[in-house]
Amino acid sequence: MRRFSRWLERQSKGWLVLVGLAIFAGFLGFVLPQQAQKSQQYSADVGSPDSSLFYSADDLYRFAEAYGPEGRAEYVAARFSFDLIWPLAYTLFLATAISWLGQRAFADGSNWRLLNLVPVIGLGLDYAENCGAALVMGRYPERTPIIDWLTPWLSASKWLFVNGSFVVLVAVGLVYLWQRIKKHRSNG
Repeated sequence: MRRFSRWLERQSKGWLVLVGLAIFAGFLGFVLPQQAQKSQQYSADVGSPDSSLFYSADDLYRFAEAYGPEGRAEYVAARFSFDLIWPLAYTLFLATAISWLGQRAFADGSNWRLLNLVPVIGLGLDYAENCGAALVMGRYPERTPIIDWLTPWLSASKWLFVNGSFVVLVAVGLVYLWQRIKKHRSNG
């Protein structure tokens, strides 16, 4: 775990953070609105498992029923196209930005620098959630025990880590700014 965190730090150059930010912003501005519109067409205005914070296995089957055969096929296709790339886009930005700031905010060897792993855990949870929801949708009307129970938990955990990554980014950024202010005051 620590080894991967250090590897992320070594990769996180300022230019890569900016590239990650540009990709993230591009997705937010251009790709996500189109994907949301497409999703709204097949979701029959009942929502989507991957945009819901809390839902149950029964809710997952209600989503599947409401989507109909074509909507379920579209949902599964989106999980293995768009939803493979989008998590990589936000993780690239968050992991590199937290790593870059963390190197400047915390001493070498500080456990606080492991915060750069929070978005990576979110990425893993997002992919696991996508697989679980796609499996349930693809097998519907057949039941998919265990996966149908686990997928809502994966969704909630994903949101905890993905949204938590933004909180971590702001917090580490504030620590970095505080360090800069303190350094400026002591030199001035």
